[in-house]
Amino acid sequence: MQQYNIHAAKTHLSSLVEKAAAGEAFIIAKSGKPMVKVIPCLQVNTTVKRIGFLKGQIEVPSDFDMMRQKEIVKMFKG
Repeated sequence: MQQYNIHAAKTHLSSLVEKAAAGEAFIIAKSGKPMVKVIPCLQVNTTVKRIGFLKGQIEVPSDFDMMRQKEIVKMFKG
């Protein structure tokens, strides 16, 4: 694994970030002593998959779309 001193890391930050993003981890050292390891971040999915999250936990009546509001409220409030 490559090691760069702080001055070199600051000087070549853009290219080092590109390398890390491509999967090449490296170490930044101060006076030859390793201080931090730079690794690529995992792609984080910012969208939350909500479809089906209550599958098997609730039951929707087949005539749900035909019910009146009072009946629907009664179902949820008991």
